[in-house]
Amino acid sequence: MVPNGTEVQVRPGTEADLDALTALYNHYVTETAITFDLTPFTPVERRPWLLSHPEDGPHRLLVATDTDSRRVLGYATSGPHRPKAAYAPSVETSVYVAPDATGRGVGTLLYGALFAALAEEDVHRAFAGITQPNEASVKLHERFGFRHLGTFGEVGRKFGRYWDVAWYQKDLDAD
Repeated sequence: MVPNGTEVQVRPGTEADLDALTALYNHYVTETAITFDLTPFTPVERRPWLLSHPEDGPHRLLVATDTDSRRVLGYATSGPHRPKAAYAPSVETSVYVAPDATGRGVGTLLYGALFAALAEEDVHRAFAGITQPNEASVKLHERFGFRHLGTFGEVGRKFGRYWDVAWYQKDLDAD
C-alpha cells in the first residue's frame, strides 16, 4: 500500500504489460531529460528490452500496478552494467513511475522489491545514472544506500541543451 491508501502489487513484468510500459517510458522520452533516448518506441521495438528481463537472475523487471484498476504505476529494472563478461556481478538499476503516481511511494516499493530479489543473486554492485537536476531520484537512491561516485558534465544533449549525469553506487554484498 502506498501513502494515499492505494493498494499496489509489485510483480515481475510480463508481455501483457508491454503497451503500458512502453507508454510510460515514452512519456520520459518525449517530456524529460531523465532518459537520453530521443525518439519514442513502439511496443514491437521495446519487446526485446522486456524479454531481456527474466523472472529470475540478476536482470529483473518489476512492475507496480494498482490492484483495483490493474493500471501500471511504474517499474524498476536491473540490467547489465557493461557488456564484457567481467562486469557480470554489476548491474545498472533504474525506476520509472507514472507522472500521476510520483511522490506516493511507488518508487520505494519497486526498489525495495528489486533489491530484495537481487539479494538472492550473485550481484556485487548496483549503479545508477541520474540526469541532473533530479532531486527526487537522488533522494530515492540515497535512501536505498547508493552513494555518489561522480558526475559526468554535459555528457548528453537533449531538448537543445547539455545535461550532467551523476553516477551512484550501491554495495550489494557489503555484509
